[in-house]
Amino acid sequence: MPDEPIAGRYELIEEISSGGMGTVWRGYDAVLDREVAVKRIRHDEITSPEAAEHFAQRFKREARVTARIRHHGVPQVYDAVLESSYDQVYLVMELVRGVSLRAFIDPDRPLPIAWAAAMAAQVCTVLSHAHAVPVVHRDLKPDNVHVADDGTVKVLDFGIAAILRKGVTKLTVDGSYVGSSHYMAPEQVRCATITPQTDLYALGCVLHELLCGRALFDGANEFDIRQQHVSAQPRPLRELRADVPPELERLVLELLRKNPERRPIDAYAVYERLLPFLPPPGSPPPASDERLLRVPDPTLMYRRPNAPRPRAEDTPAVPGPTAVGPSASPSSAPDTALRDAIKAAVEHSDALLEDERFGQAAQVLQDVITPAADLLGSESPRVLRLRVRRAAILQVGGDSRRALAEFDALAAAYVRTGGQASPDALKCRRLAAYCRAELGQATSALKQLREVLGRVRADEGDASTTALEVRRYIGFLLLTEGNTEAAIDVLEPLHQDLCLVNGPDHEETREIEDVLAQARSAEG
Repeated sequence: MPDEPIAGRYELIEEISSGGMGTVWRGYDAVLDREVAVKRIRHDEITSPEAAEHFAQRFKREARVTARIRHHGVPQVYDAVLESSYDQVYLVMELVRGVSLRAFIDPDRPLPIAWAAAMAAQVCTVLSHAHAVPVVHRDLKPDNVHVADDGTVKVLDFGIAAILRKGVTKLTVDGSYVGSSHYMAPEQVRCATITPQTDLYALGCVLHELLCGRALFDGANEFDIRQQHVSAQPRPLRELRADVPPELERLVLELLRKNPERRPIDAYAVYERLLPFLPPPGSPPPASDERLLRVPDPTLMYRRPNAPRPRAEDTPAVPGPTAVGPSASPSSAPDTALRDAIKAAVEHSDALLEDERFGQAAQVLQDVITPAADLLGSESPRVLRLRVRRAAILQVGGDSRRALAEFDALAAAYVRTGGQASPDALKCRRLAAYCRAELGQATSALKQLREVLGRVRADEGDASTTALEVRRYIGFLLLTEGNTEAAIDVLEPLHQDLCLVNGPDHEETREIEDVLAQARSAEG
């Protein structure tokens, strides 16, 4: 990992995956304060200045072509970085958070027909846009297809296989194939011409595996598998799974034909033949398997097209580690490495906050919260303090929705560990109410703030710093709701208390005085 940011702005945070085509990192764009995926492309064919120049030209060309695929199912290409020495080559792309199709494949519990069809249909829409550019993927496989939380399918690694080609051959410099043996079309094995039908063959392999949970061909080694793609006939799906509709079996067999010209004419034609197996709008979820409740539903976009963002109560409450687990015993102190990691993360986060890089500052803390929770327990005092710090950063950075979910979960955790009277629980409820107000949930925010104020008054009095702050917030929320009379009833005694505590010329006192004047004027 380089010590300095790539191109002066892209920081590499952690390695996500590594394979024959390069290494993928979760990174951060310091300029736009957002997470990105940084793909370091393998460049083992660079053996001379001439080869380096040739690779540079191909890299730029393929990166530009890939960036022309305009579809939500293809991660956006943000930047292409080729260092002047040609030592490092990077693609900076949209970071995709989702579950790969590999997680859905289980020979003992095959997917519902509608789920498999929905995945394949979405891949078809992506391929139709890519092939129109034209861009052929060349390495379509379950690992390169992810289902995001909203059920949309993302196809990764477009253009990478093309970048790695040497001249017009389909082999890398060490003689290995570009592609994955289990999903390789016969023409790829023969190093023949690659066309969009090559991707359709790979899609047939993927759809076969989604429906029956087994790879199309298997063998003792890679060579044996590739040769089966060239000469062996695929086993019909209905021999492996009786409830596969005959027309769907027929489609898969056509996708897997050895001759590219005998496969369906294009991805659009495949999509049309998948339509009968997709759930119609308004239909209920087609699956009842508990396993599928823990992964994104690819039928959602067909059952509820263009649906609004799920309400907060319909989504998981906490993005971080919130499961209730055993807290560490008093004698089990964290080891030195963890203490050092926590200290470093807090210091790094503070430095990022000075540059207003709120998203990255929150992520730096999350990266240490996870291992700390594993060692100390998710509700240990130290982990809870880190989570509060992270949630506060999310709120300051404008991500009130995620901050709200975490503050609600933290309030519940503090009640479990410290009881209803826990000051920390009260603080988290107060901050959660502020988030609700920022999200436009004025009524629920007011209710929560009044409950908090009652507790604060009992513990600290009516003129404590926290009580004054909450009273001010309540008054402003009442004005927001148009309840001017009730707002004046709150703000008038608040102004009197601020005159006593801070003095009549203090900035906060004058603010409330001005707001009261405007409110009284509005009341007439």
